[in-house]
Amino acid sequence: MSGSSASSAAKNVVILILVSIVALVAFGVLVAKLASSGSGVDLGKTTMTEEAVAARIQPVGKVKIVEGGPPGSRNGKAVYEAICISCHGTGMAGSPKFGDASAWGPRIAKGYETLWGHAIKGFNAMPAKGGDPELTDDEVKRAVAFMANAGGAKFEEPKVAGAAAGGAVDPATKGKEIWEGTCQACHGTGAAGAPKLGDKAAWAPRLKGGADAAIAIAIKGLNAMPPKGGYAGSDEEFKAAALYMINQSK
Repeated sequence: MSGSSASSAAKNVVILILVSIVALVAFGVLVAKLASSGSGVDLGKTTMTEEAVAARIQPVGKVKIVEGGPPGSRNGKAVYEAICISCHGTGMAGSPKFGDASAWGPRIAKGYETLWGHAIKGFNAMPAKGGDPELTDDEVKRAVAFMANAGGAKFEEPKVAGAAAGGAVDPATKGKEIWEGTCQACHGTGAAGAPKLGDKAAWAPRLKGGADAAIAIAIKGLNAMPPKGGYAGSDEEFKAAALYMINQSK
């Protein structure tokens, strides 16, 4: 082999080696990009922001459980079991643990008004109303009394007024409230054949057997109407709403 041929062959070998190296590097970069795009993670970063972490671990959906009964009707035990137990059940964040007389004693000594005032407005690590703004003030007061009494106090829970406490329901007030919150969806528009409020001709056939008979049928449900029109409260409260509609349609 001549000197020029040997030199040319050597150059070809060097070029082939360089091309192979470049190809391997390119292949490695491609694999890294594919892995990064497939996982949604930037391989050039080793940390994630708190917002990114929260976004990744958040649940697909959230469920909020709402107990039956009108607003403000829950007693202290019900509020404690639904809201307060998350902290007071374990003593989390320095909260007095349920039933721990030694923890509740100094707080009880401050007085009932001071305790429920802190609970409603929020105090130290505890947010206002335990973090549930839908609680009424009286529901918070009942929960405070229930927990404090388990720790040695003798506070009296605010009573539940009206039908929730077993008292009489005023159709002119409670009935209208339920109508606006539940019944109006159908009886306000005549949807699904429901007799519209104030339409005497539509209500007359339904009242031939008397108001009590019509209400009894409505409580059980009829045709497209579910029992009590879907209202989750008591029969007595639903009766108030039915009487409100009937009195407006005679």
